[in-house]
Amino acid sequence: YAIAARAAGATPVAAPEKNRITDVDALLAQVTPATRIVFIANPNNPTGTYLPQNELQRLRAGLRDDILLVLDAAYAEFVRRNDYAAGIELVAGNDNVVMTRTFSKIYALAGLRLGWAYCPKAIVDVLNRIRGPFNINIAAQAAGIAALQDRAFTEAAVDHNEKWLAWLEAELRQLGLRTEPSVGNFLLISFPETAGKSAQAADAFLQQQGLILRRMESYGFANALRLTVGTETENKAVIAALQLFMQDGNDAAK
Repeated sequence: YAIAARAAGATPVAAPEKNRITDVDALLAQVTPATRIVFIANPNNPTGTYLPQNELQRLRAGLRDDILLVLDAAYAEFVRRNDYAAGIELVAGNDNVVMTRTFSKIYALAGLRLGWAYCPKAIVDVLNRIRGPFNINIAAQAAGIAALQDRAFTEAAVDHNEKWLAWLEAELRQLGLRTEPSVGNFLLISFPETAGKSAQAADAFLQQQGLILRRMESYGFANALRLTVGTETENKAVIAALQLFMQDGNDAAK
């Protein structure tokens, strides 16, 4: 969001999280007469935490009508919480809310750069006037339609994610590694401050094993890595490597 804001000539302002969860009060406290757009990712990346529907409603109620609230719901399809709402109802009941979605996550079409937004007609009109004339190619359109029709694939993906997310959380906890309670398809793993056991050391060790996790310095988490749920083989390989890394006296981790 900061990159997009700067590209548009705006000044990005970040609000601190509370317990790694988006803090509505902190967001509202950052609003000034100059504020025009508020972006939030819900579920959040890279923590995997989320704001429940009542908190989203409270955020919208606290914003002026001339401030656009953009809800990035890229991971919405993975969420199975009764108090979660991607934003469809909020858009339908307001003139200044936009919900964005993507085919890059649960539909596995990241290479096609396909997504969509649900927003008021007035905002659609503005977007249509500034977007490129051929911003979505025919192949991406066909793949997107096919993906939406393949309900069996998305249901299987959600089932797989729920099973292995829980398994990974339990295995990492046994290794003494902290994770956030994620509703996405990834886990934010916090590493100890012990010499040789940091996230940077873990990253170097894992790469030696042919495994790549996402470094999190750019997100403000200097001692954490993000692990995406993979296949059964991939998940077990990561845990096996981390078990070796976390062993006391492991010279390869230093």
